[in-house]
Amino acid sequence: MLPASKSISNRLLVMRALCGKDFAINNISEAEDSVLLQKLLETIFSDHNHKKVIELDTANAGTVMRFLTPLLAMLPGKWVLTGSDRMKQRPIGILVEALKHLGASIEFLAKPGYPPLLITGTGLHGSELTIDSGTSSQFTTALLLIAPYLPDGLILHLKGRQVSTPYALMTTKLMQQFGAKVKQGKTRIHASPGAYKPMDFSVESDWSAAAFWYESAVFAEEVDLELLGLQVHSCQGDAILPAIYENFGIMTEFTERGIRLTKVKKKIDGFYLDFSDFPDIAQSVIATCAGIGIRGRFEGVQSLQIKETDRLRAIKNELQKLGTQVTFSRENELITAVEIEPMKMTFPKGLTFETYGDHRTAMTMAPFALKTAEIKILNPDVVVKSYPRFWEHLKSVGFEIH
Repeated sequence: MLPASKSISNRLLVMRALCGKDFAINNISEAEDSVLLQKLLETIFSDHNHKKVIELDTANAGTVMRFLTPLLAMLPGKWVLTGSDRMKQRPIGILVEALKHLGASIEFLAKPGYPPLLITGTGLHGSELTIDSGTSSQFTTALLLIAPYLPDGLILHLKGRQVSTPYALMTTKLMQQFGAKVKQGKTRIHASPGAYKPMDFSVESDWSAAAFWYESAVFAEEVDLELLGLQVHSCQGDAILPAIYENFGIMTEFTERGIRLTKVKKKIDGFYLDFSDFPDIAQSVIATCAGIGIRGRFEGVQSLQIKETDRLRAIKNELQKLGTQVTFSRENELITAVEIEPMKMTFPKGLTFETYGDHRTAMTMAPFALKTAEIKILNPDVVVKSYPRFWEHLKSVGFEIH
């Protein structure tokens, strides 16, 4: 069974907290981020002295930092919301400015626009906001999750080139399932005042976790692999994986239990894709192309620079070890596209890959064990952030892990 969707689980945890009535979240994510969010919500909603400043550490969990910021802004109390050194380099100014427009009292305690934050909970008012949706869809989601609890609801106007749009759609669909009145257009989302209705819910498996298995399937000589828990009619944007990997000869059959992957021979000379709607799987697809020695161009990847690490520089550094030439296209200092040109491909035994403290980088490089006799992954425990049993699952299909 693949891990449960962290994205769905974290949204449900915030919605349940706002609902004020307990309901069961079955198959909730065991990812480090989700476990952390549960613990912090318990702290927030436990009895405490509202005059005392309470510090909440989000570690390296971007979703947790962004989802808690609006929530704390509307709750009585004083809060310091902080995180890891990397978290303090990840921008949150767009979200903070939007919340201030709703009446929030938030101060930057160090660098303007970045955590840590001092939040003094106030009664927020509903309003009409314009927000730049070109940095992270999590800003949009964070505002939407609290929208039904604003006196006048919320109207969001989205400006700029939107990224990770399916994640915002996931949010509105879940809100609607729990009784919220939300209407979503291309550049406008209207959430009416109301409340979430308690309802037991089962979380589907995580499509982004399947990316590393699709990558492995391309590198393997023969494939007959079943991945459990994935749904054909998923609200996850990463459910685009079957369509992407059909280009590489990986065929996906939906079953009652999940999906079955098989492989057919297919010639491919190059590959192009815009990842604006599903950036989390970009690393795996880029690595796939590099691993089979084809050129590629990958656009819509700018958000990867502000993840747990700068994933674009991470993938460049590691793929160059294989003899892949990686170049970036820039616009206003942001990397907007990655191009790869395999040179003389090398897969030496014992190749060491750095993970940069990033779970997806670790899992992206792991399938290269199929291209050589042995690889070394540094700091392998980072996978607990989203896929705690990743190495165990690799062993179950024949990988030797030491």
